[in-house]
Formats: sequence, structure tokens, C-alpha cells
Amino acid sequence: MKSSSNQNGSVLIIVLWTSALLTVLVTAMAGAVRLSAITVSNNQDASIGRLAIQSAVSHAEMELLLERMPRPIGEQLEETEEGEIRTPAFRFNGQDLNLNYPKAPNVVVRIYDHAGKININRIPRRNMQLLIENRLGGQDADPAEVQDLLAAWTDWTDLNDLEGLNGAESDYYGGLDQSYSPRNNPELDTVEELLYIRGLAELFEGVNLQAAFTIYGNARTVNLNLATREAMELLPGLNEELIENIIAYRQLEDINNRAEIAEIVPFEELQELSPWVGNATSNYYSIYVYFDDQQADENLAKQESLVNEEAVDADYMTHAFMETIEVTGFNGLPRVLRIDPYGVLPDSAPSRLMADEYIFR
Repeated sequence: MKSSSNQNGSVLIIVLWTSALLTVLVTAMAGAVRLSAITVSNNQDASIGRLAIQSAVSHAEMELLLERMPRPIGEQLEETEEGEIRTPAFRFNGQDLNLNYPKAPNVVVRIYDHAGKININRIPRRNMQLLIENRLGGQDADPAEVQDLLAAWTDWTDLNDLEGLNGAESDYYGGLDQSYSPRNNPELDTVEELLYIRGLAELFEGVNLQAAFTIYGNARTVNLNLATREAMELLPGLNEELIENIIAYRQLEDINNRAEIAEIVPFEELQELSPWVGNATSNYYSIYVYFDDQQADENLAKQESLVNEEAVDADYMTHAFMETIEVTGFNGLPRVLRIDPYGVLPDSAPSRLMADEYIFR
């Protein structure tokens, strides 16, 4: 009897351990199946997301091709409150666009014409000096520091390896811990190359270089209808108040000439600004596409609808898929120049002023 009881007890223990082991195995398998399902779902979402982004980029490219086509007779164009026809090409200044070809409703497309940026490959030496001075505090800038930075810029972009007065050539850059050679050519390959020139990384610290500068095209001026905040913040003659007024003005109507700039910018500041501004557009564009997460663009739409009533701050997206292209006509594909899946967005907020703070009208 005792032996039989012991056997029954052993069998019970084995059954309990087996049940426990099976429970653990089933739980582990269930967890693995659930994780696999989540992974598959996430992969599907990612694939759908990539498709939506690429589709929106293609539709943005089509928008730029359509811009170069002859306009149909009788086409209704946007007008100002006074009935003046607005220039369609000026809408490529970073505003949230409604495209002719539909996109997913939660996808935002912004297009920036590079005519709204400072062309670092075409900037005259005198203007580079003014840019440096303005960045260092304008009239309070140290002349010796300005000349040192200008000399470094000149040596980097000239065609020889001869070091100018207070300049920097191969001897300087070769002696750095991580050495490299100067460009010795006026054509920079990227705007980020500015950071390799002695002293300019500190000069432009905190500046979104992609938003402020371009290396494409031949323009030496900036179109204020298209100008990014980042570019305007570097221009002599402009301060934060004037920049916000320019943005407010162009939301209402185009800036077509210097007389209209003078409605916004006082005479003394206009004298400094005038050499920098023009009214041309370009063939170079950066397209930014992103999902409307965090309701960023609901806030933007609210700002744009209330631009004449009150200023509302918004929480904006900071990064997006970015593609830079050249468009020369409507019967050929755009030429892709650069792709950045995590490009830094320019500051595209509407004017942060309330209507009663405008200095024009």
C-alpha cells in the first residue's frame, strides 16, 4: 500500500510539472505569435507609409512640371482682395500645398524654390563680407574678426593654394587632428561644406544651412516672395519684426518691386537690403513630404485662416523626407540632385504677428 501511494504521488508531481511546462511553452508561443503579428503589421504600415511618401513626392514633381506648361485659356488664378492676379510660382515658398494630383489626406507637401535662398556659390566677395558682419553683430562686429573669416572664405574658394593675409590653405587644414584639403574652387559641392572653412562653423552655429543657402543656379539675389525665414535672418537690413511683416505681406499679396518692399522695410534698412533682393524664380526646388503627426498642420491651417485676426503659435514637424530637383521644362523628367530621408524642415510658420501689429497699410 505504501509503495502504491508513493507511485501515485510521483505520478501527480510529474503531471503537475508537465502541466506547468506546457503552460510556459504555450505562453511563450503565444507571445511569439503576437510579436510576429505586430512585426508584420508594423512592416505593412511602414510599406504603406513609404508608398504614400513616394507617391506624394511624384505628385509634387508633377506639380512643378505643370507649372511650366502653358496655362489653359480661362483658367481661374488666385487673386488678391483688390482683384490683382497672384503669381502661381510664388506659392512654392514652403506653404502647405493642395496639389493638382491628389495625395493622401494625412500627407503634407511643401516645396521651396531655391530662389528664396542665398546662393553661396554666386555670392560676391563684398556681399560675403556684409553677411559675416551682419552675423557678428552688424556695426558692432570686430573688423579684424570679419577680415579673418573673409580671408578664410576667399582662400577656400580661390583657384590656388597660396595663403592670403590671415587666410587658411593646405598648411592650416593639413595640421588639424582630422586633416583635409581646402576646396580651392568657387563651386562648393554642398552647403554643409561651409562648416569646413576655418571659423565658419562657429559663425553659422545654429543655422539650418539647407534652409538658408543653396549651391544651385546662377542667381545672386533672393526673392522675398519665396525667401525662407532662415535666409532672411542672415540678410543685412532685416530683423525679426521686418521678417514677420514680409511673411504677412506675401500671404496677402505678391511683392513685385522695391516700392512694395518699401511699404514694409524702412528707408535706411532698405538701403542695406536692396543689393540682396530680386524677383526671379529658379529651376531648383526642394520638396519636403511628411505625415501630419501631432496635428502639426491642423495648427498651421488654423494660423493661415486667422492670419488677419490673431497670431497663433504652433508645434511644427522638424524633419521630413526631402528631395532636391532641377526642373527645366514640362516634357522631361526632373533631375534629382539630392535625397535626404530625414531632412530638416525650414521654419514654414505663417507670420507670428497679429494683424494690428503689421507695419504696412
